[in-house]
Amino acid sequence: MVSATFRRSTTTLVAAGLLAVGLVACGSGEDDAADPGKPNDKVITVYSGRNEQLIKPLLDKFSQQTGIKVQTRYATTAQLAAQLVEEGDKSPADVFLAQDAGALGTVAKKGMFATLPEAATGKVAEAYRARSGQWVGVSARSRVLVYNADQVTTDQLPTSVFDLTGPTWKGKVAIAPTNASFQAFVTAIRVQHGDQKAKDFLAGLKANEPQIRDNNIKIVEEVNDGKVAVGLVNHYYLGEIAKEQGTTPEAMKAKLHFFPGGDTGALVNVAGVGVLKRSTEDADAKAFVDYLLGAEAQQYFAEETFEYPVVTGVPGPAYVPPLADLKVPAIDLNDLDTLEATVAMITESGLVP
Repeated sequence: MVSATFRRSTTTLVAAGLLAVGLVACGSGEDDAADPGKPNDKVITVYSGRNEQLIKPLLDKFSQQTGIKVQTRYATTAQLAAQLVEEGDKSPADVFLAQDAGALGTVAKKGMFATLPEAATGKVAEAYRARSGQWVGVSARSRVLVYNADQVTTDQLPTSVFDLTGPTWKGKVAIAPTNASFQAFVTAIRVQHGDQKAKDFLAGLKANEPQIRDNNIKIVEEVNDGKVAVGLVNHYYLGEIAKEQGTTPEAMKAKLHFFPGGDTGALVNVAGVGVLKRSTEDADAKAFVDYLLGAEAQQYFAEETFEYPVVTGVPGPAYVPPLADLKVPAIDLNDLDTLEATVAMITESGLVP
């Protein structure tokens, strides 16, 4: 089980991280990559924006089954994307395993990814992979409103995330404005409605005296404890906290509200993977992508991290609606690649302490 506290400490993304390439060399990976290797040498170098405690058990299973050694460099997804761009064709990386679609899109725009085989990308719905075929999602997560069932009844829940700037929710909404998932959500508002709508929303939140927290885990814990009425988070945190507390999500006071009707508050983002061009013909890199889209890895994401599998036939967590039933906004994940502008906008709004 991945510690929610550990996830909390590693998912926060700050603007400086986009440019802090030097920090990557000090990452936590025990197998920091250096040797670019050769195709089909039974060794691949993976730049992983997913934290080590989360993903290493899965990488170990891959190595055990295939005999392919995985050299891993860990850092935040934004740091690794920046490092890949800086390294260019001199990068030792074979594969980029990213926490969100925006970072994959940033690297793809630089022309650094190979086109993945249709046999791999075709396993995943078009909404969760690149139009160009240069990256593919391996797991998905939905933005939700977590609420305390003793303080908010279902008929009081908002129909749109934009309702949270209204007087009904004054002082009752918790957010984590420095968290990557909040930033991706604000980017989604910019993509779907334009920059002015995003600025107005952030100004409305600020004026409504939100409860500012460092991360999503803290928000879900406080909502469950009745300290805050509602909060904007990703869906999987409730599953993580319930498991850590030895209970079930259904038994928690905290409940999840999925915004209806394609509202931006129901954004579904993905963690995904791309293969660097230097490894286009590397069967080892191809095997890695195939493994992440296989039944074992997909089941791992559903059962260990409470994310949505993206391959048909593998059920998601039982406490949330099926991915296919979610009414997601009409947003192309390829367009979530302007994170720096979003971070600047959030900072200017005054929501960052």
